[in-house]
Amino acid sequence: MAPSTLEAVSEPAKLTATADDNPPQPPHGHAVTVRLDDDVSTVAIGARAGLLWSHGGFTLAGVGEAGRIRVDRPGGHGRAAEALGALVGPGHESAATPDWPGTGPVALAALPFDPKRSGELVVPRIVVGSDGQGRRWLTVIGPQDASPADLAASAKAEIDGLMAEPATGDEPTTFDLASVLPPEVWRDEIVAGVTARIRDGELTKAVLARELVLKTDVAIRPQSVIDRLHAVFPTAALFLVDGFVGASPELLVSRLGDVVRAHPLAGTASRSSDPALDQRQAASLLGSKKDRWEHRITIDWLLDNLLPFCSYVDAEPEPSIVTLANVHHLGTLVEGRLSGPASSVLELVAALHPTPAVGGMPQADALALIGAVEQAERGRYAGPVGWVDSGGNGAFAVGLRSAQLGGLETRLFAGVGVVADSDPSAELAETRAKFRAMLGALIVP
Repeated sequence: MAPSTLEAVSEPAKLTATADDNPPQPPHGHAVTVRLDDDVSTVAIGARAGLLWSHGGFTLAGVGEAGRIRVDRPGGHGRAAEALGALVGPGHESAATPDWPGTGPVALAALPFDPKRSGELVVPRIVVGSDGQGRRWLTVIGPQDASPADLAASAKAEIDGLMAEPATGDEPTTFDLASVLPPEVWRDEIVAGVTARIRDGELTKAVLARELVLKTDVAIRPQSVIDRLHAVFPTAALFLVDGFVGASPELLVSRLGDVVRAHPLAGTASRSSDPALDQRQAASLLGSKKDRWEHRITIDWLLDNLLPFCSYVDAEPEPSIVTLANVHHLGTLVEGRLSGPASSVLELVAALHPTPAVGGMPQADALALIGAVEQAERGRYAGPVGWVDSGGNGAFAVGLRSAQLGGLETRLFAGVGVVADSDPSAELAETRAKFRAMLGALIVP
């Protein structure tokens, strides 16, 4: 993997930490980005190194850590801006913003679902990026006195060494899968109970999740999971951060320059191996009053919460079917232009998560109910997962179709939107259809 002429495409940027009583302390250094000529496999690098984002041809692979930056999410937009400031560094002028998104200092993050819990931005020491348009680059964070040529050469050697290591390793041979709550208890007590409360007018919608725990005799290898997910869900947002791995179909929000996009999904139907039946199930989803109403709740909420940041924002007039390997979804593309100065993607995440598609409506009532009845700690499941650069560009998906790897024990969730006319048995069947996506990537035949 050879860099071209070592022409820096981003100015050096210092790293500091957020203002906090006891903040993490990323090391001081400067970021240098150089162009790459070789067609490297960014997904393979990220899967090996443990830091990856890939969606729509845009991929960032991280190697090592330059530091971590706390995102104090209960602080809302202000703390999101502070976190970005830590990535940018003091005195970093707008004229020194990277030439295109994803260059210069970059951070990846998988934040908790609970918006009251803080999270961290992981700042890779080395980033290999590609944008699907033929541009590839290498960013290195190193000592202030190091030359771009030395930093790039050292990073190249480290990546070459990483990729030269054998990709094989022991795979699990035994799998013990258990539901944390018996499925019938989840169906008859939790879902049925919440449905009754919604009918009584306590709230409009709540998204309830089931948890499975998978125990294996050997730790599941993240790169094996990434390989399987990438093959089955090529259009999904592929991610790996701190052992949280998945392929999300749902874009929470992206911000590139002043363009903001979201692609919320709400409303689900199972797939069928019979093509005719599968087509009928998709058509039934598109015509379902219950699912279209549930979807409309999310779109209206999203537009209302994006509008304060935008000079213009709109959504497609009608939802369309988003077909994945295991399920169909209703999806609607939302797009707008940010008002100047454009808010960062971290500020947009703070404003938009959790949407009614993964939390419920009204938001505060739904989150309180989830905490009271779900009997599980979601962790990063359905939380924001994505990337941000020092210019505020970035993209975050909703952490669905995911699993938290943890040695010999892996946790995974699947959720459903519960409304007044929900059928608890149908909701249980929907979770089973959703679980199949991750179980297929975790369990070796």
